[in-house]
Parts: sequence; structure tokens; C-alpha cells
Amino acid sequence: MMIPQESLEQALKQFFGYDTFRPGQKDIIEKALTNQDLLVIMPTGGGKSLCFQLPALLKKGLTIVVSPLIALMQDQVDSLLDNGIGATFLNSTLNWDELKSRELAILNGKIKLLYVAPERLLSEKFLFFLDRLKNSIGISGFAIDEAHCVSEWGHDFRPEYRKMILLRYRYSDIPIMALTATATERVKEDIVKQLGLQNAETYLSSFNRPNLYYEVRPKERQSYNELLTYIRTNKGAGIIYCLSRKNVDELTFRLQQDNISALPYHAGLNDEVRSTNQNRFIRDDVRIIVATIAFGMGINKPDVRFVIHYNLPRTLENYYQESGRAGRDGEPAKCILFFTFSDIKRVEYLIDQQSDETQQKISRQQLRKMIDYSEGTECRRIIQLSYFGEKFKGNCQNCDNCLQPKPVEDWTIESQKFLSCVARTKERFGITHIIDVLRGSSKKKIMQYGHHLLSTYGIGKDRTVEEWRMLGRSLLHQGLISETTDGYSVLKLNKKSWEILKKERDVKIAVTLSKKDQLLKEYNLKNAEGEILFERLKGLRKYIADLHSIAPYVIFPDSTLRLMAQMKPQSLTQFANISGITEYKLKQYGEQFLSEIRSFCQEQTLPIKLPSDSEMITLSLHQQGLNVNKIAEVRGLAISTIYTHLSNLIEMRQPVEISHLISVEKRQEIVKVIDVKGDVSLTPIKEELGDNYNYNEIRLVRSWWRKSNRTC
Repeated sequence: MMIPQESLEQALKQFFGYDTFRPGQKDIIEKALTNQDLLVIMPTGGGKSLCFQLPALLKKGLTIVVSPLIALMQDQVDSLLDNGIGATFLNSTLNWDELKSRELAILNGKIKLLYVAPERLLSEKFLFFLDRLKNSIGISGFAIDEAHCVSEWGHDFRPEYRKMILLRYRYSDIPIMALTATATERVKEDIVKQLGLQNAETYLSSFNRPNLYYEVRPKERQSYNELLTYIRTNKGAGIIYCLSRKNVDELTFRLQQDNISALPYHAGLNDEVRSTNQNRFIRDDVRIIVATIAFGMGINKPDVRFVIHYNLPRTLENYYQESGRAGRDGEPAKCILFFTFSDIKRVEYLIDQQSDETQQKISRQQLRKMIDYSEGTECRRIIQLSYFGEKFKGNCQNCDNCLQPKPVEDWTIESQKFLSCVARTKERFGITHIIDVLRGSSKKKIMQYGHHLLSTYGIGKDRTVEEWRMLGRSLLHQGLISETTDGYSVLKLNKKSWEILKKERDVKIAVTLSKKDQLLKEYNLKNAEGEILFERLKGLRKYIADLHSIAPYVIFPDSTLRLMAQMKPQSLTQFANISGITEYKLKQYGEQFLSEIRSFCQEQTLPIKLPSDSEMITLSLHQQGLNVNKIAEVRGLAISTIYTHLSNLIEMRQPVEISHLISVEKRQEIVKVIDVKGDVSLTPIKEELGDNYNYNEIRLVRSWWRKSNRTC
């Protein structure tokens, strides 16, 4: 089936509202239209679904999509229906009447994409239904989503996928497209074999996700406060991954106690609770989901703005999959990993529980790759992509090591102290004990072994515990000291260690910088006016989504809302030219969003200046629930400066909650004085009110009074 290239572009715009294809999509779609078997390996967020959805709409007959999870089916069908496309699913959530109604719609040719689970697909009753479909309306193809599930070598093997080779035997003339986000060479071969793909062409997209920012932070005693501040100062939805169910429950509880809308997700919760929590997250009822690796494959939420790993993942492939759930809409998103030495021990313990020695060896190799990534000082993408056999030139300018390269310093003297302490304690202890000796700790264990009498006792007080731990990790990572792997992690000197002690080898390590100003670097503020309108459009989207009981991103993705905020269309014609707006969505939502944009533009014609970037940062922190003292601490500014920002923001009609800053009673008393004295300087108002009122409070209320009494 040959279709002119311009027709493909037109179809893309007609059905999905986009002007251009993402990399690789067009080639795959053109090949799919020739009815050839295909294996598509495209990273999360690369646009795999479009590769089978658009051909399905252009070919005669029905396309059967095999999907392993009910949530995934529901999500994709909702998105297609909201684009005016005939799609449905058949699964166990439907009652008998619903099932028959949908089967009738399919037989009448009203449906172009039918989603089913592999178990239903291969049932004898459903295969007879497929035969009927083939003979009546025709089956244009099978799309096997999450195809890695077919392979025992994949990361999410599902035995029922193995049986789908029956499709090839029963419907040998119908093309099959297998799709997955990641696959090693072994898994690729297994997919082709187990599905019986014939002369299949393989399309392998780059695993690089340029919109994702990667960062590794040391996990310390105060890391929870750092995590909390990060969540409060970064807008949008986020996923936090933990290593165990206990970690998930504890972290969720702490976040909820700190007024963060967060819910847990792990295998220990019953199906109903997990489903409810997942749906509330997808529909923006809560910002944060805290989860184990049980949360993932069924999630198609494209507007996740950050993924945080609060514990070390077991493998680099797991980390790529889980962090890749950020920014599926192509918009900027952040992936942050908190790394601590103790997590390595926890993962090693889990590996030791495996009964197969070969699997233990493989798991330890995978863990080493994860540690290499966490401790690496080169471009994160070099390490990450090389794991999948892809070369990357480096300097991505979107990871911590590229944007803020750690300085490499000579720590030879510190290394000699450290190694000497290992030697004098007779190579019988781990890194924590060595640090305690170096820093002159008075712990009972040190006294018990007489290590307070060693010459190395207390010689490292000039360095913090974390600095010594950083050195110890670096020595291990560089192979300058060894460590036992029998579960006790005892440090052992090796040949290179003695070369350092004999002054025959220097030691240089990448030093982690101070976190000063780290929070401020998180802000990449765009035009203040555009940001304000963007938030208003998100609010309207959420309101409409709740009315229709669908996820907000089904209506419009964030990228489309940002274009609205930037372009500020004033007519339906202008609105239709925005990427992501189909004719169907123009009719459904055009007037509502135009009304909001027009209203905003009219407000901006008032003689009110817009906030500065610095004032916008203060506003963002205020909206996240931080009080004035905390905002001042985070920003490194005087408290009076923050009050000035908030006062200015109030006069500029920005969403400052004055009730969170000053009590109603005090505000009423200050207003009484201003009503009498008029809009005068602060001093006469303060003199009238007395010592129970300060200048910052008066400044805030005067700004509120000015806004309320503005006549223009």
C-alpha cells in the first residue's frame, strides 16, 4: 500500500494534531503499510504507539493490539477516543452487556483498533471471533506491545506471551509488528523466534532521551529534607522509587505529614488500593507516587516531570526503564538518583539470597555497572548508552557531570592516612570503622579493640565523615584498595595500596561540590507571563478532565498547553494551527481554552508590570507551602527581601495567599488604620498600630489594600 509522503503528514495532523513525525516513526509506518513483519525497539517516550496506530487508521480492516495490562489498554483507548478515533478494548472489567455492545460495534466496522490481553486473544472462543472478523471486515495486522515479555531473557517475562506464535500459524498472511522499549541482542532474537516473525525488519532507535536531565546526589542524613524541598520547589507530577515496601510506606507517611499529596504503590497493597492510587496519580489528584519496581509498565502518563530514585536500583537497565517514565511527552524532565554506600550492601544482601551461583555472578556484575554509573565523573549518557551497545560522544549538556563537572583533586596524603589506618587495624574492618578511627570517635568498639591508641587515631578530624566515605568509595572504585565479598565487606590492601603508602603512586579523585545554591539551579524560569498562563490552562484542563473522568493529559499534553501560553491564540483559526490540536479537539475544547486565554490577555492589558524572575522564584516557593523564613533560607536572601517580593507580587495581582502570611485579625486592624490615614509611608501606620505589628506585616497588607482599591 503506497501512500504519498505528503498524505502521511496530512494523516498525522488529521488524526493526532502533529505537524511532524518523531525520529524513526515515518520509516516504520511506511514499512508497516507494505504489510511486512516488523520488530520495533524504541525507547519510552519515542512514540511507539503511533507506529501501529496510524497504519491501522490508513489500512482496511481492524488492527488487534495485544497489551499485557488493563491500565495500559484503558489509557491508550481513552487517548484515541478523545481524538475521535474508533478504538475499544475487551477485558475482564466489562460486564456481559458491555462486552456484547462492543463486539457488535467491532463487527459493524466502527472500530479500527481493538486492545486485548494475550490470555483473551488465545482463548478458543475469541479465536473463533477473530475468524469471523477476518471473514467479514478483515484484520489488517497484529501489534504486540511490550514484546520483551515474550522472552525469558527479558526483564518482565510473561509465559502467556510464548503462546502467541499460534497467531502466525493460524493467520500466516496477517502482518505482525512487535514493539518494545529495550532489548538486548539475545532478547531481540528470542522475540523474532517466539512470535514466528517472517523476514522481519528490525528498527532500533537511539536509546538517548535528550529531554531528560540526569543527576546523582550523595544520600546523607539530611537527604529527606533535600527531597522534600525538591518536591516543593519543582512543579508537576513525580515518581519516587524505593527498594522495599517498608521504604515506600515510611517515605509516603513522612511526605504526607509534610503536606505533600503522595500515595504508595507496591505489591503488598491489595489490587483495589493499587488501582485506586494509580488512577489518582494519572488523573492529577495527587502529585507524587512512591513506589517499588512493581509500579511501571502499565503507566502511560506522559507529563511526569521528575523521577527520583531514593534507593539504588539493582541494575542499570532497571534504572533506564524506571527513570525513562519521566518526560514521555518530550518536554524537559529530571531523573535524580540518591546514592549511598549502604544501599550497595542492601542489594548485595539480596543477591546473596539467590540460589543460583551463576545468577549471583551476573547480578554482581550488573550491580557494579550501576555503581560505575553512580560514581562516574564522565557524561552520564556515555555510561548509560554504552550499556545498550550504543556509542555516545559525550558532553550532553543535560546531566550533572556535563553541566557541573566535579573538580579532580589530589588526595594522596588523605589516601595514605586512610590506607595506613587499614593496615594498623590489621585489615579486619570495614569503611565505617576506619573513618571512626581517623576522626577520633569514642565509640565502644574502638576502645574495645584499643584503636584509640593507634597513631592514626584522630588524624582525620579535618575531614567530614562524608568526605572520608567519598575517598573510600573512590579508592574501591579505582581498584586502589580491595574489599571482601563474603558479606562482611572488610577492607584489604592490595598491590596498588602499597604503592600509595610507599609514595610510588598519586591519588586523584573527583570531589563532590557543596550543595550551596543547588536548589536555585533547579529553576529554569521562562517568561513570567507565559508561566502564569500555562498554570491557568493546566487548571482548566484538570477541571474538564474531572468532568469526563479521564486523565488530564488525554485532553492536551503539556507541550500543547505551553504553545497556547506562548502564542496566545485569539480565534479558532489561530487555535487550530497549534501542534497537537486536531479538528475533533478543536470542536470539543477550543472555545473553553480560547475563553481562558482571552480573559488572561485582557487582565494583562491593565497597567500592571510583570514579576521579575527572582520574584517568580519566591512566588513558586510560596505556592509550594514554604513559609517566609524557609523561603529566605532556601534562597539565601534576607527575610525582609522575601516580604518585599511578596508585597510586590500582591500588587501585581499574582496568586499570593495573604491569609497564610498574616492572620485575619491583624489584617483587619492594619486596614482600619490605612483607611483613615490613606496610602502613606509605613512609619505613620506603624506608629499608630504600636509594637505588636512589624513593618513586614504592614507592607504586605498595604499592598493588598492597594490591589483591592485600585480603580483602573
